[in-house]
Amino acid sequence: MRAVVAVKRVVDYAVKVRVNADKTAVDITNVKMSMNPFCEIAVEEGLRLKEKGHIKELIAVSAGPAKSAETLRQALAMGADRAIHLKTTMRTDQELQPLAVAKLLEKMIEKESPSIVLLGKQAIDDDSNQTGSMLAGLLGWPQAGSASGVEISEDKSTLTVEREVDTGIQTVKLALPAVVTADLRLNEPRYATLPNLMKA
Repeated sequence: MRAVVAVKRVVDYAVKVRVNADKTAVDITNVKMSMNPFCEIAVEEGLRLKEKGHIKELIAVSAGPAKSAETLRQALAMGADRAIHLKTTMRTDQELQPLAVAKLLEKMIEKESPSIVLLGKQAIDDDSNQTGSMLAGLLGWPQAGSASGVEISEDKSTLTVEREVDTGIQTVKLALPAVVTADLRLNEPRYATLPNLMKA
């Protein structure tokens, strides 16, 4: 059983963003970039599922320019087994729309045949919260959004997800393969150590 985790390169959450001179976008020149915090949580959940023996391989994937390789290296340093870079020259914060990302991921998933796809519930740059739902729709798979707890059954045929809703916690059971988007309270991501970053 294998899992795919999608990761996005965004302006670091601690950076105070500036708008460029022509007021068309955020200025990302010489700005610290990092992995989207919700994507980090998704990577950590994939690693925990692997440590429990539910999945054998965790594949990190990112769509973006050449520098997105840094984000994939961080996922590898955290413990992902492989990384796939879907290269594009489009700016991921405004030009590369969620539907385009979902279609790219769909084609990659058709080749890799994972049992579970993990994503952050949203990116902190565009706050769209759409890619996971669109991907599930394109694949025809069940989806659980805003996950705060994930359990795979012993026979690895179903997934039980606790998800945060307005009235509290909702528990849903999904048949695998499935798409899960991670919420803030799902886990606490581990740090990628310097030796692991060097190896990645």
